[in-house]
Amino acid sequence: MPALDTQTKVAVVGAGAMGSGIAQVAAQAGHQVYLHDQREGAAEAGRDGIAKQLQRRVDKGKMQQQELDAVIGRIHPVANLDDVADAGLVIEAIIEDLQIKRQLLANLENLCAGDAILATNTSSISVTALGAEMNKPERLVGMHFFNPAPLMALVEVVMGLATSQAVADTVHATATAWGKKPVYATSTPGFIVNRVARPFYAESLRLLQEQATDAATLDAIIREAGQFRMGAFELTDLIGHDVNYAVTNSVFNSYYQDPRFLPSLIQKELVEAGRLGRKSGQGFYSYGEGAEKPQPQTQPAQHSDETVVIAEGNPGAAAPLLERLKAAGLTIIERDGPGQIRFGDAVLALTDGRMATERAASDGTANLVLFDLAFDYSKASRLALAPADQASEAAVSCACALLQKAGIEVSLIADRPGLVIMRTVAMLANEAADAALHGVATIADIDLAMKAGLNYPDGPLSWSDRLGAGHVFNVLTNIQNSYAEDRYRPALLLRKNAFAQKGFYS
Repeated sequence: MPALDTQTKVAVVGAGAMGSGIAQVAAQAGHQVYLHDQREGAAEAGRDGIAKQLQRRVDKGKMQQQELDAVIGRIHPVANLDDVADAGLVIEAIIEDLQIKRQLLANLENLCAGDAILATNTSSISVTALGAEMNKPERLVGMHFFNPAPLMALVEVVMGLATSQAVADTVHATATAWGKKPVYATSTPGFIVNRVARPFYAESLRLLQEQATDAATLDAIIREAGQFRMGAFELTDLIGHDVNYAVTNSVFNSYYQDPRFLPSLIQKELVEAGRLGRKSGQGFYSYGEGAEKPQPQTQPAQHSDETVVIAEGNPGAAAPLLERLKAAGLTIIERDGPGQIRFGDAVLALTDGRMATERAASDGTANLVLFDLAFDYSKASRLALAPADQASEAAVSCACALLQKAGIEVSLIADRPGLVIMRTVAMLANEAADAALHGVATIADIDLAMKAGLNYPDGPLSWSDRLGAGHVFNVLTNIQNSYAEDRYRPALLLRKNAFAQKGFYS
């Protein structure tokens, strides 16, 4: 289906930050836009806010004044809902309340032409439930923008049980014409992003609760090894713990309290204490005047005269690390073996989901030190190491020295299954695989949603493929065996692909 012509009028109901942002996007795309809010003066304030935002772009030379004037000239604040009657697309962006939204949609059905598309920007309410009392629920579709709408590329086009495919296709094409990256999703709890992203927060929160290390160090590992834009604690402080915790609870309860979505007691305590993050001045970090952000725990420089690294077997995903060590002037001797790296007293290996202590005992390798996954070992500026309890101080020192010779900062963490990046990526891929299995979205759209909606360095299913067929499945199986919890059960699609020795894109 083609996109809506720019001659089609667009109405946005709700002039808060999200509604105003959507109105700006539609106006910049060339549509005449009605902006309505039941609060007196809110629509005018929304338009004024858009003008101020765009004026900054003009002041920086990134936009022409006449372009700003044209965009603002296409945004029309209207006091009465009746004034949106001739809009061909109406997007509601009001409070997340099922009954209030249903009442608005009923009013819009009576006001607008029969072929007008009604869209909801809901992030958490079922599109099916919203349309259940409509006369023509097939005209209702989810059009979920991400905040701030003018900057964030992703739009989830969400189909309820009755949504017409033609309506969804038109909205998808329109979002593309507006410069967005739309993805299709079925109306299930959390849609794509709010469901698949839960492990990103959950695994860091669990590692903090298990005292693997502190929040600043976990955030640094996520950023500097995983190449995520922000760590989980920085991000939840920014989002607001009340909001993030509420979404987690909503998904948890919507999936009948599946342990995969179990909320965090630490985050619950923060919410109950009113430590909501940036907006309250205190979350995991303090944001008061003069407050300094804690620094990550980094190992001091370790001295070693060793210059020879013995690579035993295929290092798999860690192969670029060997190239980096070689570029640092170390001599690499390759021989058959179980995929380990020997340097001085240390035996290093990429985590496979088992604790280092368990793996050392099982493999008979006392001086085992596990290292974490990195998105790109050639560029990672920090890696997490977890030594087995059996490892000597000399072995730990050698392991640290090896990475430091390659210009990598080292954070020692307590011995926990899967370390930090590996378990986070494995759980993201697991949730993405389960969403794909249940038809929430296609594999490609899930990966696109996570990159465009949350700026992930790669889609979780693409990342899983880069690690090799069956790798994530094996990691999760080992983590599940360590915890004996259903939370870490591998998704059926991961299991099938592992035994077929294929990836998601093969």
